[in-house]
Parts: sequence; C-alpha cells; structure tokens
Amino acid sequence: MNYFYFPLEDWTNDFVNNWLLPVMGGFFDSISVPLRSFIDGVTNLIIAIPPEIIAVLLILLAWKLAGKGTALFTLIGCLYIGSVDLWAETMQTVAIVIVSTIIAIIFGVPVGILSAKSNLIDKMVRPILDFMQTLPIFVYLIPSILLFGLGGVPAVIATFVFAAPPAVRMTRLGIIQVPAEVVEASKAFGSTSKQLLFKVQLPLAVPTIMAGINQTIMLALSMAVVASMIGAPGLGSIVLSGISTVNVGLGLIGGLAIVVIAIILDRITQGIGNKL
Repeated sequence: MNYFYFPLEDWTNDFVNNWLLPVMGGFFDSISVPLRSFIDGVTNLIIAIPPEIIAVLLILLAWKLAGKGTALFTLIGCLYIGSVDLWAETMQTVAIVIVSTIIAIIFGVPVGILSAKSNLIDKMVRPILDFMQTLPIFVYLIPSILLFGLGGVPAVIATFVFAAPPAVRMTRLGIIQVPAEVVEASKAFGSTSKQLLFKVQLPLAVPTIMAGINQTIMLALSMAVVASMIGAPGLGSIVLSGISTVNVGLGLIGGLAIVVIAIILDRITQGIGNKL
C-alpha cells in the first residue's frame, strides 16, 4: 500500500518535454553534428585502409609491446575476423571505441588531475563517478536517444559516460601515489606547480594512467552489444541480430569477434603502459 506518492516521473517528464528539449535542443544538435562527423571520419578512415595493412600493423604492435604470443594471437584473430566476413563491422566497433576513449581521455585526465590537486573537487567528483559507474547500463540509453537520436552519436555518448570513470580515478591515483620525497625534492630545486605536474608527477603516473585508459577501452567494448540497441553499427548489431532471430551461429561469430578485438586491444595497451 502506498502511503506517499513522490511524483519524480511526472516532474522528470515535464522538465524534459517543457524545458530541456525546447530550450536546449539546439545545444545538443551543435554537439551531435561535429561528433557525428568525427565518428564518420574515423570509421571511413579505418575502413578505407586495406585490412592486410591494419592486420600487419596490429601484429607488429603486439609483437613489440606484448610479445610473440600476443602477436600470434593477433594474427589468428585477424584471420578469424576476415574469414567470417566481419572486418567492416569490427572496424565500426573499433571506431566507436576510439572516439569514446579519446573523449574520455580529454575529459577524464584533466578532471583526475584536478581531483588529485584539490580535496574539494575530489569530494565533488567522487559521487558523480560513483553514480556513473553504478547506474544500470540500459538507463544510459534513454537520455542518449532522447537528446541525440539513433546511431553512432548516442552510442558514443553513452559509452563515454559508462567508460570515463576509470580514466578519472586512475589519473588521480597515479598522481597521489608519486612519492612525497620526490615531490619535496622537486620543490626544493625550485620547481613551479606547473613544472612539478608536467615534469615529475605526470611522467611517474603514466603507467597508472595507462591502466585507467586500458579499463576505459575494455568498458567501451563491453558497451558494444548494448549500444547496438540504439542504432550503433558494428559487431554489437551482429550479436543483437543473432539474439532477435535466435540465430546462435550469428551471435557466436559476432561475440567471438568482440572477444578477439578486446584481447588484442587489452594486451597492446597493457604493453604500452609497461614500456612507459
């Protein structure tokens, strides 16, 4: 029995329909248009490059950064993706991951730096990050569709919101873990705050920051299937089609392609972090 009714649903719908969309619609369109162009540009660029060249580059990167075993897996993985005719869809997924990760880095790293430098900002940012990480994935889709329509743009926005927190948290963690003795020595030699940050703290924090970027990439890939529900192209749409038509084989080849590209990107980014 309901003794008290809290009309949050009605208030939210009134806010969205009567103010957010009429007043801020142009603002969201101004974000959507360049972001769509960016996504299309990255996607078209990757797809235009011959698959053989991309495969060779990935194999060489894997060999140099992660060892012969990962290079062999990359070779087998690329051959698998090509053999099941999912190369274009894989590149579409990679493009969404690349764009989402770039946006997450652009926003996440500076916010992480500010959080490390200011306790007040950290106290303000931490609950926001908790909210972003604990909110169910499907809930991200509703405002994304509402504000940006269907396609790659809402997929990138939803993926960014879901995947950005590790970039913020790990950047802050990397900076605050710099030994106090190193910081004090740098200050004793007359370093300014800017010099301390860019010449001491950030270089020492790079491995931790790369671990955060690695987590961001993995979370972005985990959104591939979910984002396909709002029109995102790529491997997620293959898996979704397999689910909707109860085509187990189609879902399997799409899911395996996601696993392959996730492992390749994971090992390469881990290798970059270990080399730095």
